[in-house]
Amino acid sequence: MASTRSLAGLRRRNPLPTGTLAVGLGLFIAGVSAYGFLLVVNHSLSSTRYSALATFWALLFVSGNGIYMPFEQTLSRAIAARRVRGDGGLPVMLRAALIGTGLTAALVVAVLLAAAPISRALFAGDTTLVSGYAIGLVAYLLQFLARGALAGNGRFIPYGTLLALEGLLRVAFCVVLGLAHVRSTGPYGLALVVASLIAFALAVVGRRGLLTRGSQTSWPEVTNALGFLLVGSLCVQFLLSIGTVAVQFIVYVLHLTSRQAAAGSFLNSRVIAYIPIFLFQALQAAMLPRLSALAAAGRYDDFRDLVRQLLLVVIAVGVLTLLGFAALGPPVTGRLFKGSLSNLDFALLSLSCTGFMVGQVFGQSLIALTAYRRVAAGWTAGAAVFVVLTWLIQPLFLRVELGLLFGSIAAVTVMAAMLVPLLRFRHTADTENRIAAAET
Repeated sequence: MASTRSLAGLRRRNPLPTGTLAVGLGLFIAGVSAYGFLLVVNHSLSSTRYSALATFWALLFVSGNGIYMPFEQTLSRAIAARRVRGDGGLPVMLRAALIGTGLTAALVVAVLLAAAPISRALFAGDTTLVSGYAIGLVAYLLQFLARGALAGNGRFIPYGTLLALEGLLRVAFCVVLGLAHVRSTGPYGLALVVASLIAFALAVVGRRGLLTRGSQTSWPEVTNALGFLLVGSLCVQFLLSIGTVAVQFIVYVLHLTSRQAAAGSFLNSRVIAYIPIFLFQALQAAMLPRLSALAAAGRYDDFRDLVRQLLLVVIAVGVLTLLGFAALGPPVTGRLFKGSLSNLDFALLSLSCTGFMVGQVFGQSLIALTAYRRVAAGWTAGAAVFVVLTWLIQPLFLRVELGLLFGSIAAVTVMAAMLVPLLRFRHTADTENRIAAAET
């Protein structure tokens, strides 16, 4: 009995939501595999071709995560809330899948029609990467629908397995291509998306009990959330991953022929500086269902306490990584890859990384409170600041780094200003309702 009470006490004091460790292990394996993939590709391709693949990598993450993360968030929140009520999540999944299929079909057609200009501006003329990008959109739709169902049902072990399998398969395919002395970018790009499809099949197909019949859902229950979440998600992924694409695009537009390898150098340094936010995805995947469950149960004191604890964890990690990466980032990146950025570059990237993690905590909190419009407003403000600063500032890397830093600050400021009064209002209204119910 004493040990049971002790375990319960530890769980209450633990700021990390249930499932964080399982997802974190999957992300750790996926992260190590991602760096392995980039290392092999970096030493297998020329600098110009590596920059093209780096742009493909970044663009796939911007659009894939930006477009389809809202599907995971919507499903995760809705299924978790339905579980609290003893209701099944199949109706929500069917509506989300139908919307996602239509959206993906339209995007694939648009990408294929614009294949020539996309390949020239971003992929150094490699049209195979355009095809890989179109296939990648389909793979991301399937994966994020599955992740939403897994997270909403608290199935974090298979969730982590999906992430780990994807990373391991990517690096395995890449090693095979490297050993075969493949020197073109197309096969490496295709390896990224094929690995996602195979990982989805191995981790999800045949798994029972994820979706059970439940009460019918209305279109607004899905579309109202998805619309604003899509805007917010596109903006946050734009901020997180657009830096590499922006560098490549600026080089192309300004005809900076001597800087054709700049996008690859920026990606190498960014993936090192943004390690914390990559691992933060483990916390994020488990955070939304827990916050949604607390909000659905009216436990706003616990909700507020959890948000505070998460912010303390994020800020502590941010301070440590700022000190570490500002000092060690350049030599570590230079040893692993061909070239690196400066200490100042790493300091600015680390600061923006911390800002984005704080913004994710506020964003997930607003989503759990179904304040989707406020999430979209916050990340849109951040994206707008990034565009303006990147346009006004001249040095190639500094313009992108300052855009990321002040973009994250703008997003955090806007969302914090909207979260605090909303949470206070919800708490007061819930307390008044409980008092009124007790009096009657």
